[in-house]
Amino acid sequence: MKQKALLLCFALLLFGNGPALAGPGSEVHEFELDNGMKVLVRPDTRAPVVSSMVWYRVGSSHEHGGITGISHALEHMMFKGTEEYPAGEFSRIIAELGGRENAFTSRDYTAYFQQLAARHLDRALELEADRMQNLALPEDEFIQEMRVVREERRLRTEDNPNALTREHFNATAWLNSPYGIPVIGWMVDIDEYTVADLRDWYDRWYAPNNAILVVVGDVDPDEVHEMARARFGDIPARDLPQVKSRTETRQLGERRITVKAPARVPQLLMGYKVPVLLTAEESWEPYALLVAAGVLDGGESARIPRELERERELVASAGVSYTPFSRLDNLFMVRATPSADADRDQVEQALIEALERLKDEPIRESELERVKAQVVARDVYRRDSIQGQAMQLGMLESVGLSWEEGERFAERVRAVTAEQVQEVARRYFDPDQRTVAWLDPQPIDPDDPPTYFEGHLR
Repeated sequence: MKQKALLLCFALLLFGNGPALAGPGSEVHEFELDNGMKVLVRPDTRAPVVSSMVWYRVGSSHEHGGITGISHALEHMMFKGTEEYPAGEFSRIIAELGGRENAFTSRDYTAYFQQLAARHLDRALELEADRMQNLALPEDEFIQEMRVVREERRLRTEDNPNALTREHFNATAWLNSPYGIPVIGWMVDIDEYTVADLRDWYDRWYAPNNAILVVVGDVDPDEVHEMARARFGDIPARDLPQVKSRTETRQLGERRITVKAPARVPQLLMGYKVPVLLTAEESWEPYALLVAAGVLDGGESARIPRELERERELVASAGVSYTPFSRLDNLFMVRATPSADADRDQVEQALIEALERLKDEPIRESELERVKAQVVARDVYRRDSIQGQAMQLGMLESVGLSWEEGERFAERVRAVTAEQVQEVARRYFDPDQRTVAWLDPQPIDPDDPPTYFEGHLR
């Protein structure tokens, strides 16, 4: 309780009318190089370290059939060297400087990051600028790394029944939205990649005018701007592909699937198509959906853990998720693992009833205020590290929002009313817009060995 109280006080100081803090929440400095590369810098002087990230506005939602997962495959190959810095040199140099580095791919972006002493920032930018324009893509490294990608897919998806269910759920929920594509790609496509495919993807999207440099830490913004201009400024801009909207076809009734896979327990996934900040008719709707998610699953006192887990003992675990920060419409997701003796239909109906209550009964003011405070506090906690701050700045800019949306987050959440939560529930929790997936556990073969492989999962 003490920790929660301190966190809420921190939220009020950071986002309320209290004194400004030196660190999280300090001013963001925005620059743009002549070649179109955006640079965002937020000073945080609490420690002599820096988080440096290069974000490319390309991910699995930019892909098409036949090359699904290629953004993720290219992310792997970005560590396999240039003429000046052969395979392994990038990681070796950052480690030698006492830092750490990695990367990740999502639906809407691919990002590369280093965390290291602030005095070594220029060296990290030099390495990133080199691989932005000089990636070698050697055939032998490609063959080996695609083995790693295939084993990563087996380990994280095909041998993981919950992940496998989620993948099939997404492919069922979305007809023509690219959000039905798994970020790692379908195995049949991974098997068919060529070096030429990756070279083409690199040449299309890895350009300074499709990139954002985010630096947070113990730095001077003007000095970072000069470093960025020196390292990236001479890289020529490119003509970028036109990104089609690929608006999802309206769903005409509930969709339902069963996934049969070796597993110990069943799992339920249920999702409703909902707008995000970039697609909502009303700017308050995504924030009302965030609060609705908090009412259902915002800590131990929220409705689902309190009523369905502890009081009725219908579920062993359950949760709700929604993010308004994506390029295209998203899903308001409910997941649950039934208790050992619970009836599956009863579990599903209980979760639907929890959603229906949001339509029928206005939220009490005390509950609404508690949930809003928790939503804001979680955001504060994420932003308390330099990596968390850099992540938020880069993610918002990469999906097409402004980093300033993050600065308005607490204000927008606090403005949500009980009537608005009720309205979005009525508008979007439509049974005809619902997709349901059940994992039906199949016997686990005791003779089937676990998957082991050599390689670096990124």
